[in-house]
Parts: sequence; structure tokens; C-alpha cells
Amino acid sequence: MFTGIVECAGEVARIDVRSDGARLVISAASIARDARLGDSVAVNGVCLTVVGNEAGLLFFDAVNETLRRTNLGHLKAGARVNLERPLRADGRFDGHIVQGHVDGTGTLLTVIEEGSSRRLRFGAAQEILRYVVEKGSVAVDGISLTVAAVGPDWFEVVIIPHTWELTSLGAKHPGEAVNLEVDLVAKYVEKMIKNQVGPV
Repeated sequence: MFTGIVECAGEVARIDVRSDGARLVISAASIARDARLGDSVAVNGVCLTVVGNEAGLLFFDAVNETLRRTNLGHLKAGARVNLERPLRADGRFDGHIVQGHVDGTGTLLTVIEEGSSRRLRFGAAQEILRYVVEKGSVAVDGISLTVAAVGPDWFEVVIIPHTWELTSLGAKHPGEAVNLEVDLVAKYVEKMIKNQVGPV
């Protein structure tokens, strides 16, 4: 389990495309020091397994299904990615429950400066927006964010300078895809209601 509190931003060193997917090689010296084979790491919010660790480079395999459903299939060498290791049992829970199971992708629509902060608007499909509520939580490229506003086909977040500088958001441009994972609690609530009163 993750919390959406990004540890660091890594950089894609290279991507080796294969018939069954791709191997992602990511420069991440700060977490590679004690990363072991088989460890889980959220890469832009996608839970991947460390299959290699060499000289500050972490190696991950992503199958075609993952590449299709997330923005990992759009990555190129030099791209910035958000990295987070799972929550330790004795760790502090600072974000919200993030599984690393991306629900779908959205699109960055606009970035508006508001003083030192920035308001970002993302376009998203209805099957994702149905779980997004104002002041609720959403993971964008693995970052736990609070929803500031919701529209018919979009939602907005406001981020502080620290988040803009530390994560991949500072390198994003309108039109680029982001990974979205909605709050797991909303899914459970919906299922319980369906079991009680039928489809909603």
C-alpha cells in the first residue's frame, strides 16, 4: 500500500521495448541504495516490481496491459517520474490509501498560477469522475492531492510550490496524460449501497 506522498522524482534513463511489454530503466539513486529485487515501487502511481538494481538505476518490467492503461506507455528517455516505496508498518500515514492500481488516465488541461501556488485542471472520463468529490482525495501520477473543484468532465487541484518542484507535475504541459487512481473508500461505499438498494 502507498500513501501518495512522493519520495523523489526519478528520470527515465531508457526504455527497452519488447513484444510482451517494456523494461523501464529509471535513475533513482536516492531510493536505489537500499532497494532490493522484488520490492514494490510506485512509478507515476503504478505499482511495479524491482527486477534489477545497478549503479543507481532501477529496472522495472511493464506488460502491454499496463502500458495501455497508464501513461507509462508514453514515457521517453529523460522523462521525470514520481517514485514512492510502500508504507512501512511503523510509518506515518500522511496522504490517503493508494494501491498503485491505476483506474485510468486523464489529461492535463490548464495550469493557472495563483500566487505561489498553481491550479491544475484535468479532464477525465465519467467512470473516474463519479468517484471524485470536492475536498476528497485523488492520486494524480501517484501524488495524493485534494480535489478543489469538480465539473462535468474535469476536476481541479491546487498545489503548493514544494509539490510543483519535487514531482513530475512541474514538467507537465497541457495535453499530456496523467495516471488517475480514485479514492478506494468511494468504491467500497458504492458497492455497499448497490448491495442494499440496487444499482445507483
